[in-house]
Parts: sequence; structure tokens; C-alpha cells
Amino acid sequence: MLLQLSLISLISLAFAQQIPVIDGVIGGVPQNNSNVEPDSFRSAAITPGKLRYVENSGICETTPGVNQVSGYADIASDKSLFFWFFESRNDPDNDPLALWFNGGPGSSSMIGLLQENGPCRITNDSSSVTHNEFGWNNEANMIFIDQPAGVGFSHGDTTGNPVGTSQEAAVDIWTFMQIFLSDRRFTKYSNNTLAIWTESYGGHYGPAFAAHFLSQNTAIDHGKVSGIKLNLKVLGIGDGLIDPLLQYPGYMEYAANNPYHPLVPGAIIDFSAHAWTQTNGCKSQITDCYNGGTDSVCRGAQNFCNFYILQYLAGNWNDYYILTQNPDPYPPAISNYLNSISSKIGAEQVFALSSSAVYRNFANRGDWMRNSRPDLEAVINAGVRTVIYVGDADYILNYFGVEAMVDGMQTDFSDEYRAQGFGTFTVRGQSAGVYKSAGSMSYVRFFGAGHEVPAYQWGTLARGEAAAQMFTQTMKDQSLFST
Repeated sequence: MLLQLSLISLISLAFAQQIPVIDGVIGGVPQNNSNVEPDSFRSAAITPGKLRYVENSGICETTPGVNQVSGYADIASDKSLFFWFFESRNDPDNDPLALWFNGGPGSSSMIGLLQENGPCRITNDSSSVTHNEFGWNNEANMIFIDQPAGVGFSHGDTTGNPVGTSQEAAVDIWTFMQIFLSDRRFTKYSNNTLAIWTESYGGHYGPAFAAHFLSQNTAIDHGKVSGIKLNLKVLGIGDGLIDPLLQYPGYMEYAANNPYHPLVPGAIIDFSAHAWTQTNGCKSQITDCYNGGTDSVCRGAQNFCNFYILQYLAGNWNDYYILTQNPDPYPPAISNYLNSISSKIGAEQVFALSSSAVYRNFANRGDWMRNSRPDLEAVINAGVRTVIYVGDADYILNYFGVEAMVDGMQTDFSDEYRAQGFGTFTVRGQSAGVYKSAGSMSYVRFFGAGHEVPAYQWGTLARGEAAAQMFTQTMKDQSLFST
């Protein structure tokens, strides 16, 4: 039986995207330092604390009069983060500033830019880009940031003293923002509303980054640190890994009861359900991680749970969009295109979609199974407008788990949230999902969307149109509403 289960599972493993496959396990833990990509950094004159960039490369944003900037923030002499900034198509001087981060850990934020919500969208043959009518810079200034160092076009130390936790990553992003807003080109945005938007492992990144920003602001107020206060007002998390203890049972439920079709036979679901509840099983190991577990304990929980639950239940359906079987060519690949235009946008690193070195650093520290819900709750209670969203065709961070996490939150608005039923989220009169809002907190589940929600379309709506409505309303400090 175990051999049969393994064969069924391994079929599905070769096609994962943001979350890597390690030794045949989706989100597995590397056992050694093999298969770490070599350093491909092209030397440059680095000045720590400064930006280096090119303006208006003519790539991606083609709207007349809308500026773009791409390049590097030199965090340290051995650490440079790549960014691609796009002005708002509306009123750039006064519109909000939004940061976008993809997950992994170790995946490039160029995924979001070219496949999801940037001003341009990669073509189906991956050879070029086209104008994105529903790019999120319609009404916000957008920055897509490759982080930590070593991800995408970013470069830096991934072996000596690398970033290995979401909290360490938050420190670098705070430093990035201090450098960015100190530059004469961007200092005018210092007082604009600031937002963090992220997905997937961004369920760890988003709460950690937002909590760090708020704590640093307080430290500035108390004279403990110097710097530019960040006017953080919005946090958005799509299909995010936030609280594994509440989310992992969702894999069994989704595999059996998603809106489309079962993913695997019932015997496999029973097998994974036993792995969840058994003595020293997945639930027990995550609990031990939460209760002061060492890196080794948390790393072991990741390896066990992702082997016996996450990978076993995927079947031969695409992990990120279960309406297609493996291999799914959508969203189209972006690496070759980005390498073909890298010199025009000031890139100094050969682009790779995901960094095995960065992923390994996080896995070694057990960050995957740490609980980011306390940070998320603190950020919501601090008054930051927060939206959690998910596509109902996404398995890898599915809505059963995400909704269990949201229901389990303890915030100033949680009782009001739990007392509600779902409303229909309509876009131009068409049902596009279901949602709830309470206070400054909202949740929305999009119909027909996979892991990268803005990459998909539903009914007669355009690709990304429903997600753009959510983004625009949230950025205007509004609770979600139908149109």
C-alpha cells in the first residue's frame, strides 16, 4: 500500500512552482548542500545604503507618461536587493505605495509582476509581454522586490551569514525601505500610505514584515532608533501559509471536498489523516514546534508533514490549479524572457525563478512550521487594514485551511467576523466569490482562481479583474463590497 501511495504521489511532484520539490517531496527539507545554484553575480560598484537604478527602460509599462525604475538597493557590501518600481497610472505623487513579495521561500517577486498583477503580463509563448489592463499600478505606486538576497535578480551572501527566518528577512526589507525613501527620486513617497501585499510563503513574510515595521516606528517615536517612519496602513495576503497547525487539516478536507473533483482515492486521504493524528504525527510535531521547538524540531515537522500530507494528497492534479492535470503550462514561464532583457533593466544576476540556497536556509532554521498568526493578529489590532484572499482552485494553500486559520484568529474584530455568514462578492454584477468583512479585516474566496489569484479569470470577467477590485477597495481603506 505504501509503495502504491508513493508512486501516485511522485507523479505529481515534478511540476511545483513557487514551493520547490526537494528529494521528491513538495516543500521537503534538503538533507545536504547539493544542488545549490552557483553564484552568477556580475560585479558592480556597490555603495551600502544607496540605490543604483535605470529609469524608463521601456520594458513592461508602456502607458504614456507613467515612469518606471529598476535596479538595486545595496543593503550591505555583500547584499543587494533588486527592485522594479512602477508609478501609478492615476496620481503617482499622492497615490499609495504598495510593496509586492512572492513566497517560496526563495521565489522571485517577478512572478507576481509578469504572471499576476504588474503593468504587463507575460505572453503564452513566454517570448514577450502585453499591457495588463488590470495591473495594480492603476491606482497605486508598485514596487516588486526580490528578497532575500540570492532570490531572482538579487544577490548576496547565502552561505556565510544568510537570512533564514521571516524575522531576519523583515530587517532587510526595513533597511530597503529606509534606503529607498532616502533617495531623492523617491523621498516624496515617505508620507504616502504604505501597503504590503504578498502570497504563498508571504503568509509568513507579510505578518513578520508588517509587525517589524510597526515596532520600528514605535522605536523611532521613543528615540531608540533613527530612521524614516513607514506609514503602513494595509496588509494583503493571498493563499498564504500562516498558521500550519490550523491549516494542515485542510489538505485532507480539500482533497475530498473541493468544489471541483476529488484529488486522490479515499484510502490515500485516510492514510494522511492517520499521519496527522498518530502518535508523534504531524499535529504533534507542529505543536512541539509551536511550544518553543528548536530549529531541528520545526524542521522535522516540515519534513514529516509535507511528505505524508502535502505531497500525498495532490494526486496528478496541478498543485496550484486543480482544474488541470500535470504538467500545466499556465502561467507561462518567465525566466528566459527576464534574462533576455536583464541588461536593459539594470539586473546584475542571472535570473532563476527560485533559489535553492535561500530555500535551504529557511528549511534549516525550521521557519516553515513557525506560527505567524500572532504577528498577524497584532497587526490587525494595530489598525492596519488587512485582507486575506484565496483562490478556490488552489490546493497547495487551499481555502479550507485558510478559512480555518481566519476563524481561529483572536482579534478585536474576530467575534463579529465569526458571527457572519458569507456574502457574494460580485464584480460588475457577476458573482466572483464569497467574502466577509469585520472592522478593518476582510476575507474573500475567489471562484475559479488558482494559487496566483490575479492570473485567473472567471465567467465573463477579464483576467485579474476580480482581484483588481479587491485591491482597489482595500487600498482606498474600504471594506470589500460588491459592484
